[in-house]
Amino acid sequence: MPDTAANPAGADRTFQVDLRGLVDLLSHHLYSSPRVYLRELMQNAVDALTARHGLEPAAPTGAFGIRLYADGSVVRVEDDGIGLTEADVHTFLATIGRSSKRAVEVPPAEPVRGWGNIAEQRGDFIGRFGIGLLSCFLVADEIHVLSRSARTPDAPAVEWRGRGDGSYTVRTLPASARPRPGTTVTLTPRADAGEWTRPAQVHDLARHFGSLLRHPVTFDDGTGGPGASVNPEPAPWARTHPTPGARSRALAAYGEEVLGFTPLDTIELDLPAVGLRGIACVLPEAVPAGRRHGHRVHVKGMLLSEQAEEILPEWAFFVRCVVDAESLRPTASRESLYEDETLAAVRDALAERLRAWIARTAASDPDLLARFLQAHHLAVKSLAVHDDEILRMLLPWLPFETTDGHTTLDEFARTHRTVLVTSSVEEFRQVAAIASAAGLGVVNGGYTYDRELVHRLPEIRPEAAVADLDPATLTAHLDPVDRETELAAAAYLALARDALAVFDCDVALRTFQPASAPALLVDSREARHERTRSQLAREQQGGLWGDILGALYQEAPRAQLILNQLNPLVRTAVAIDEPELARTSAEALYGQAAMLSRRPLKPAESSLINRSFLDLLAHALRKDS
Repeated sequence: MPDTAANPAGADRTFQVDLRGLVDLLSHHLYSSPRVYLRELMQNAVDALTARHGLEPAAPTGAFGIRLYADGSVVRVEDDGIGLTEADVHTFLATIGRSSKRAVEVPPAEPVRGWGNIAEQRGDFIGRFGIGLLSCFLVADEIHVLSRSARTPDAPAVEWRGRGDGSYTVRTLPASARPRPGTTVTLTPRADAGEWTRPAQVHDLARHFGSLLRHPVTFDDGTGGPGASVNPEPAPWARTHPTPGARSRALAAYGEEVLGFTPLDTIELDLPAVGLRGIACVLPEAVPAGRRHGHRVHVKGMLLSEQAEEILPEWAFFVRCVVDAESLRPTASRESLYEDETLAAVRDALAERLRAWIARTAASDPDLLARFLQAHHLAVKSLAVHDDEILRMLLPWLPFETTDGHTTLDEFARTHRTVLVTSSVEEFRQVAAIASAAGLGVVNGGYTYDRELVHRLPEIRPEAAVADLDPATLTAHLDPVDRETELAAAAYLALARDALAVFDCDVALRTFQPASAPALLVDSREARHERTRSQLAREQQGGLWGDILGALYQEAPRAQLILNQLNPLVRTAVAIDEPELARTSAEALYGQAAMLSRRPLKPAESSLINRSFLDLLAHALRKDS
């Protein structure tokens, strides 16, 4: 228990902050890279300009700007913004976590003209966490700020120097030290920060973060040449173009420049309610299932993230976006978006824009639709499962693997009155050749979404019938052999059944095409699971329960090896009168049919294939000798 007697008054204490430790925390856990220091400085400058325009709304666009300077020894960011008074410096720069852009933090005892508007315009600012300036300590040990307030015409200039050890000094200077309102932040980089502070890198970072800023931004590398514009042109969606075609080409060219690929098509995005504009570029190639591309998101012109996944639903992985938004909220690191109702509404609205593009393309541009579906049919299938309108528009056009090859359901349903669908890829591979020869129309339903979508075909084509393919359906289409042939093969079939009993496999003799196929193994994944479950249950029980479960096991569905009487090898095999050779031939036929089914082989099946091959080889060698 603490000794409260020594401090009976219970006086409040103030937390002490280890600034170096805090900077280390920011660098390793909040910010992804030291390069964010320049973004934070530019952001503060932009917010200062926004406040200045709020104070002087009649000022022409472009009257106030931002000037960057880096010559290898210093990095300087100067703006024509609202500026700071001495009281502002003590209140905001020297207090960690306090932001001049939070309305609740406006000093109540300082009724300065312009503060009210700033409070009302809170949504106009990018930052509001009061920690951005600390990012400068990622590259420098001292921050020098020189500022003059635009709110107080006769205010002196004020100088603030903050150091990485937590100390700072403030002094006022004559107005001549900074003739015009605004703020200049100067950093003297540490030796280990050269990667982020050399002139070329500062210029690249400025363009990277600020290419879409609305205020003019220039960069000077100290060589005496003219300053280079960081953002010479507004975003292409903010410009006027002579024709719709010219606009489309400009948007596509911008998407290719920024994202690094030639889009299949470019979708313009415009959500006035939240001030969001931008483009969605359709990827020209398929994307691996489950992989989501990040999107390039700007907030009020400042680049927030190049990997923002949360602005689109998961099914929209066929596009990459570049957007600029006014109302989305950044997290404290300003490198991702805050999940709130606004972001959810934006996500839904953008999803609707993508649906509209798919519908428009389906109705007006079949060539583009075909190229889109060829690359992104999986994404469209995932959407069609839950979206009736997309299902109605696109299901007839989506490609599926069938016994007629890869084709659309619409074309397949015209050829086959009843569309049969398998429940797994392996089942389709087992039966595809035989079903095709028998005239059955089978769709591979083993791929993601396919079986569910095929079963919804009658909603779009009422005349089409869809049914699951089961072993009974297939075997019903195989012709039985005549009675004499069946009797002649009875002894062989009995030996074959005995040899394959270990695999819970029955053996039957039928005729079917193609004649080159000696045998067909008919077995479903569900049947195998049921046999395994019954076997395990029987082994774990004894006595009366064991007998009952054993009886149930006898009723579990069995695999079926169907031998093709039209195949010459099978006709030779069923005539074998040597028991051991008959058993070996049956095992070999089973192994070959199991491999053709392309399902994973059990260890016992692999062993059987090897053994039967060696036994047949040994028999052939003995016969030759």
